[in-house]
Amino acid sequence: MTITAADLVHLQRCVELAREALEDGDEPFGSVLVSGDDAVLFEDRNRVKDGDATRHPEFEISRWSAENLTPDERAAATVYTSGEHCPMCAASHGWVGLGRIVYAASSGQLVSWLEEWGVPPAPVAALPISRVVPGAVVEGPVESFTEIVRSLHRARFPHLR
Repeated sequence: MTITAADLVHLQRCVELAREALEDGDEPFGSVLVSGDDAVLFEDRNRVKDGDATRHPEFEISRWSAENLTPDERAAATVYTSGEHCPMCAASHGWVGLGRIVYAASSGQLVSWLEEWGVPPAPVAALPISRVVPGAVVEGPVESFTEIVRSLHRARFPHLR
């Protein structure tokens, strides 16, 4: 895995966005879209608390990219995210032809944490991005973010303390 200093900066922003989501009563996920020349193009955080389970930041990035970038620009871009894409988001990424994905924590890690805390599983299976989008360029998890992302997810369940 070749994680650069710039990758770490963008992942840190994803974690900040995840914290913002959590502070707003939402699930702690944040994502940033960066162009091939390292310009931040779009960023968002989870917005599912009001009942629309498709309001994941990675899905919003796919929508925004399809409307605002050429196919070549999408392919050259990198999506950074605090957590590995769910199958819905991975599929949207593949369908619009986005480039590299870098995530702080894997879906496998999240599933493990939730099981440890006694949280019921999600209604959709957690699959690695590469199972949904064969050939995707994916890097993660990034170990230096494991504990902070874990703590954000743990904070979603104060009743389990």
